[in-house]
Amino acid sequence: MGDPAVSERRWQVPLADVAVGDELTEAVLGVVRSGWWSMGPRVEEFESAFSEFTGSGHAFAVASGTAALHLALLAVGCGPGDEVVVPSLNFVAAANTIVHTGAEPVFCDVGGPDDLNLSPADLEAALTERTKAVVVLHYGGQPCDMDAVLALAERRGLTVVEDAAHAPGATHRGRACGTMGAVGCFSFFSNKNLPVGEGGMIVTNDDELATRLRLLRSHGMTTLTWDRHRGHASGYDVLLPGFNYRLDEVRAVVGLEQLRRLPEENAARARVVERYRELLDGVAGLSMPFAPVAGLESAHHLAVVLLPPGAERDPIRAELADRGVQTSVHYPPIHRFTAYHASSRRPLPQTDAVADRLLTLPLYGGLSDEQVEAVVDGLLQTL
Repeated sequence: MGDPAVSERRWQVPLADVAVGDELTEAVLGVVRSGWWSMGPRVEEFESAFSEFTGSGHAFAVASGTAALHLALLAVGCGPGDEVVVPSLNFVAAANTIVHTGAEPVFCDVGGPDDLNLSPADLEAALTERTKAVVVLHYGGQPCDMDAVLALAERRGLTVVEDAAHAPGATHRGRACGTMGAVGCFSFFSNKNLPVGEGGMIVTNDDELATRLRLLRSHGMTTLTWDRHRGHASGYDVLLPGFNYRLDEVRAVVGLEQLRRLPEENAARARVVERYRELLDGVAGLSMPFAPVAGLESAHHLAVVLLPPGAERDPIRAELADRGVQTSVHYPPIHRFTAYHASSRRPLPQTDAVADRLLTLPLYGGLSDEQVEAVVDGLLQTL
């Protein structure tokens, strides 16, 4: 076999990138040299900083965004016999975690080509007497219509779980995404706005949910290793069957450094998206969803364009790759996956209409004007 480093494609414009500076490196080395690597004081510091950043009463660092969703669904009581409504235009983890609670995912549609967030009208149409909760995705960092979702939830007695994996720093009429439902879930995967490699965060303002989340995260144990190490406890009880979904100290200190620069990162992403919109929206049959709306502040996690109807996406992506431009698709709708065919009992015309036209362009704060022009020029020449 050849050397992977040699065979790996060299992207002129990668889909995402991570900036590593001296402060981040020194912070990580400090934790490594401390000798305490499992969950401890830096995790607590990260949780406190994230709670303050979002304005939430409680924040719990976890191993991944998927772990965050799983714990959130369990904490709000989802289980066998329940249905949970979720947009199909989403990463599959949203449905997988519903299944792992014993509940059944019910897919709902998006608003249309201009709004790739869930349709409140179709959300309501998807409800049955078995519906326990709705998982709301803020797609690409753009806040969902939370006024409509929360009003419907109150009227129908639903629990709202916010999937804010794309949306750290996004706000809906002044409120942080992730803090408007019963519980909010964030992802810190390497391509996210706040990357740590693998990791996530759960936030809530509900004290009872916070107690349950704290237990579920760490085996249902009443004390943690760090508590016992400090002499704050000598033993523990187990109050419920939990998981090991903890975050470690190394990733927590990376998260702290990334949180400090998150506003700068989001602002830089916003400038790149604005440039894409100027150069591509309405040009050569292309369109960009999520035109700016007063009162909604996007985190700009994704730069998504819709290809002209009938365009063949795979050849376009291949030609862009030949030009050194990496692209992706967010997302293949969950209801089209083999594992979820049996759950696809509702028509999703808007999702199906946009699914094969979606194309995700490179987006990160360090993207240069020259790189943006290379992406734009390359895309327009493929059409």
